[in-house]
Amino acid sequence: MSEEAKLREEICILAKSMFDRGLTYGTSGNISARLSDGTLLITPTGSSIGFLDPARISHLDANLQLLGGDRPTKEIPLHTAFYETRNGTGAVVHLHSTHSVALSMLPEPDPDNVLPPLTPYSIMRLGKVKLLPFFVPGDAAMGDAVRGLAGHRTAVLLANHGPVVAGKDIWAAAFAMEELEETAKLTLLTRGLNPGALTTEEVRAVEKLSQP
Repeated sequence: MSEEAKLREEICILAKSMFDRGLTYGTSGNISARLSDGTLLITPTGSSIGFLDPARISHLDANLQLLGGDRPTKEIPLHTAFYETRNGTGAVVHLHSTHSVALSMLPEPDPDNVLPPLTPYSIMRLGKVKLLPFFVPGDAAMGDAVRGLAGHRTAVLLANHGPVVAGKDIWAAAFAMEELEETAKLTLLTRGLNPGALTTEEVRAVEKLSQP
């Protein structure tokens, strides 16, 4: 199996898994992954990630021209911003996960770090998650906002829209996305209960584990 064929299959497997578990719904969400030749596979516009056809996934060249497959998602600027600013990015996942979207609409989250340090795993897999303002879906300004972070964040949360996570490959990006949604869920479940979050010292100790 070629690299491209394998990656097409992996995108479909992970996309269906996330869809089946309710991490996104309907025709929401999009996924991209970069091939070793610099071209990009990205889910088509208007498609449900729970019912993807590997052969119909959009294939774009380095100039984002369509090489094959269906017409790509309108969220291309959001994806390419991560590839352009974060060395080693091999995949980007964007979903409309319910708990993450709910968290983005509340007044209390810190916009510089929207997830409280409730578990070590969100810190290890995501680092600090930046809350970005609302943009109309498909607005190129979303990509500009990500570029403005200068590659310092692997994940952002778009207000009233959903999370976006970059990873070294499709598996890492998908697993980190799941961690973000579960941490958002924990945050909402414990809201107003004064949960025992990790201390500053504990956070620093976990961050050291994540350093190469």
